[in-house]
Amino acid sequence: MIRTFEYYHEEAGRELAECFFEEWQRRIGEAVLNPGRFHPVTAGLRRVNLRRFPYHFLFRRSLEGITILVLRHNRSHPNRGLNRQ
Repeated sequence: MIRTFEYYHEEAGRELAECFFEEWQRRIGEAVLNPGRFHPVTAGLRRVNLRRFPYHFLFRRSLEGITILVLRHNRSHPNRGLNRQ
Protein backbone atom coordinates (compact mmCIF):
# COMPACT_ATOMS: atom_id res chain seq x y z
CA MET A 1 0.00 0.00 0.00
CA ILE A 2 2.85 2.37 0.80
CA ARG A 3 4.35 2.07 -2.68
CA THR A 4 0.99 2.73 -4.31
CA PHE A 5 0.38 5.78 -2.13
CA GLU A 6 3.90 7.07 -2.86
CA TYR A 7 3.30 6.58 -6.59
CA TYR A 8 0.15 8.68 -6.52
CA HIS A 9 1.80 11.31 -4.36
CA GLU A 10 4.91 11.62 -6.55
CA GLU A 11 3.32 11.15 -9.99
CA ALA A 12 -0.17 12.59 -9.65
CA GLY A 13 0.08 14.97 -6.72
CA ARG A 14 -0.84 15.13 -3.10
CA GLU A 15 -4.55 15.66 -3.68
CA LEU A 16 -4.97 12.45 -5.68
CA ALA A 17 -2.82 10.54 -3.19
CA GLU A 18 -5.09 11.71 -0.38
CA CYS A 19 -8.19 10.67 -2.38
CA PHE A 20 -6.62 7.23 -2.86
CA PHE A 21 -5.88 6.90 0.86
CA GLU A 22 -9.39 8.05 1.84
CA GLU A 23 -11.03 5.55 -0.51
CA TRP A 24 -8.72 2.78 0.74
CA GLN A 25 -9.72 3.55 4.34
CA ARG A 26 -13.43 3.77 3.47
CA ARG A 27 -13.40 0.41 1.68
CA ILE A 28 -11.55 -1.22 4.60
CA GLY A 29 -14.25 0.09 6.92
CA GLU A 30 -16.96 -1.37 4.67
CA ALA A 31 -15.20 -4.75 4.67
CA VAL A 32 -14.92 -4.71 8.47
CA LEU A 33 -18.61 -3.86 8.90
CA ASN A 34 -19.95 -6.37 6.39
CA PRO A 35 -17.29 -8.78 5.12
CA GLY A 36 -19.79 -11.18 3.61
CA ARG A 37 -20.97 -8.70 0.99
CA PHE A 38 -17.74 -8.85 -0.97
CA HIS A 39 -16.95 -11.26 -3.78
CA PRO A 40 -15.32 -14.55 -2.68
CA VAL A 41 -12.09 -15.30 -4.56
CA THR A 42 -11.04 -18.60 -3.02
CA ALA A 43 -11.97 -20.43 0.16
CA GLY A 44 -11.78 -17.84 2.92
CA LEU A 45 -10.64 -14.90 0.74
CA ARG A 46 -12.74 -12.01 -0.49
CA ARG A 47 -12.03 -9.18 -2.93
CA VAL A 48 -12.82 -5.49 -2.47
CA ASN A 49 -12.52 -3.25 -5.52
CA LEU A 50 -11.65 0.38 -5.08
CA ARG A 51 -14.19 2.41 -6.98
CA ARG A 52 -12.13 5.30 -8.31
CA PHE A 53 -8.76 3.60 -8.70
CA PRO A 54 -7.71 0.45 -10.61
CA TYR A 55 -6.83 -1.47 -7.45
CA HIS A 56 -8.41 -4.06 -5.20
CA PHE A 57 -7.45 -5.83 -2.01
CA LEU A 58 -7.92 -9.35 -0.76
CA PHE A 59 -8.86 -10.08 2.82
CA ARG A 60 -9.94 -12.86 5.11
CA ARG A 61 -11.97 -12.72 8.27
CA SER A 62 -10.00 -12.89 11.50
CA LEU A 63 -10.72 -12.73 15.20
CA GLU A 64 -9.93 -9.02 15.18
CA GLY A 65 -12.14 -8.28 12.15
CA ILE A 66 -10.33 -8.74 8.84
CA THR A 67 -6.76 -9.40 7.72
CA ILE A 68 -5.72 -7.78 4.45
CA LEU A 69 -3.35 -9.96 2.47
CA VAL A 70 -2.53 -7.78 -0.50
CA LEU A 71 -3.40 -4.58 -2.32
CA ARG A 72 -2.85 -5.09 -6.01
CA HIS A 73 -3.48 -3.45 -9.34
CA ASN A 74 -6.43 -4.85 -11.27
CA ARG A 75 -4.04 -6.02 -14.01
CA SER A 76 -1.83 -7.97 -11.59
CA HIS A 77 -1.54 -11.73 -11.91
CA PRO A 78 -4.49 -13.34 -10.09
CA ASN A 79 -2.15 -15.41 -7.89
CA ARG A 80 -0.11 -12.42 -6.65
CA GLY A 81 -0.36 -12.28 -2.89
CA LEU A 82 -2.35 -15.47 -2.42
CA ASN A 83 0.47 -17.24 -0.61
CA ARG A 84 0.66 -14.61 2.15
CA GLN A 85 -0.49 -15.44 5.63
